[in-house]
Amino acid sequence: MNIYNDILQILLNEEDIKRITADIASKISEKYYDGRLLLVCILNGSFMFFSDIVRRITVPCTIDFIRVSSYGESTVSSESLNFMSDISTDAANKNVVLVDDILDTGLTMYKLRQYFLSEKNAASVSVCTLLDKPARRVYDIKPDYAGSEIPDEFVVGYGLDYNDGYRNLPYIGVLKSEIYKKDV
Repeated sequence: MNIYNDILQILLNEEDIKRITADIASKISEKYYDGRLLLVCILNGSFMFFSDIVRRITVPCTIDFIRVSSYGESTVSSESLNFMSDISTDAANKNVVLVDDILDTGLTMYKLRQYFLSEKNAASVSVCTLLDKPARRVYDIKPDYAGSEIPDEFVVGYGLDYNDGYRNLPYIGVLKSEIYKKDV
């Protein structure tokens, strides 16, 4: 089995991703220079994007990880957010940048932004996403930093998965529908 054969189309190649991460890291570095920057990786899907962003940040920052899910084993987001692990860093009075792979329905980012402002007492919360899929947006949230707007397609690669597979692809690709529809 070759996972590359399951891809219908490449939306973002490796060069596109390098350009996007450099641009976003530059914008974040320009805005947050006071040493109160906390970058939070939303696991699992954004680990590659997060790593590339962090390596290009030019100002002092702290990093941490949170693991939440609104999908479970489905390809459709639920209305609830399941916290599997929280950050260990104190976010009080920090400028938090939530880094995720894709902004889809907006549920995860909407609820996490509220959580960090009300429960963690963050000074500010910004949303950073590699992919923005506004066609499926249910919650009123827009990314502060976005890599690329994409059509309403099921995408994998560069950390994004389908049933925990395809994360290792070096690009963002559209998964052939016969792959995920056979499980419906």
